[in-house]
Amino acid sequence: MYGYVTANRAGLTDDQARRYQSYYCGLCRRLQALHGVKGQLALSYDMTFLAMLLTGLYEPESREGTVRCLLHPARPHPTLANEFTDYAADMSVELRYRKLLDNWRDDRDPASRAAAAALEKKHLALAARHPRPCAAIHLGLAKLAEGEAADRQDPDAMSSYFGAMLAELFDLRRDEWSGCLQEMGMSLGKFLYLMDAYEDLPGDLKKGRYNPLRTLAAQPGYEAACHRMLTALMAQCAAAFERLPILQDADILRNILYSGVWVRYNALQQKRGGAAPQSAKP
Repeated sequence: MYGYVTANRAGLTDDQARRYQSYYCGLCRRLQALHGVKGQLALSYDMTFLAMLLTGLYEPESREGTVRCLLHPARPHPTLANEFTDYAADMSVELRYRKLLDNWRDDRDPASRAAAAALEKKHLALAARHPRPCAAIHLGLAKLAEGEAADRQDPDAMSSYFGAMLAELFDLRRDEWSGCLQEMGMSLGKFLYLMDAYEDLPGDLKKGRYNPLRTLAAQPGYEAACHRMLTALMAQCAAAFERLPILQDADILRNILYSGVWVRYNALQQKRGGAAPQSAKP
């Protein structure tokens, strides 16, 4: 994933920060338990958000505790795990596997090829255990690769491929909340893809790499157009979230959706001397 779906730590209370960390550390531990040390390399706050969202919606029985780890041995960390942290762990590994294959295809990076080969058996097991979301990941990334190869300068269409993929990952149970979860996944996925393209544009232009915003960036009003697109997408995502009957950890989830996702955008704006910091209110 892209690393944009994080909390704005400054807006969390101490208790909320500990709770948020318990999901992250819980996901890390489940990645290790289910997929080994190689699986832990797929750890991200993006998938931590998915585990927290589904936990808040369905309120499963969770296991809470404390652990020490090699990276932070000085003090114990809180952990939380349940069926949705396990699902997020599985999807994290599948996404990493597909990303490594893309790196090998695009750059012929031997390290990516070796790392993907090490996850091959895990991928086959995950595809059998979660056929629909794994197929969605494969299809979404394949469509993105086709669009990139054709230099498709259509930000909405390109971002929709990633959005459709994330919509399937969010809609795990196909129940009465499917509509809201699909809408959340679609709009958030489009936001992530476009935010990543926005951040990468200067480097992509310099190195002659594909970027779906290249044509738009050459037109007047580029910054304002990107701001409108990103804001509209997060407004759609937040509106879908507010229709879900989530009480557990709702304040942390709102922090992420209304503020956290804008942290890197705001940092870029300050660095580039652009628009005022962005933050939406529920």
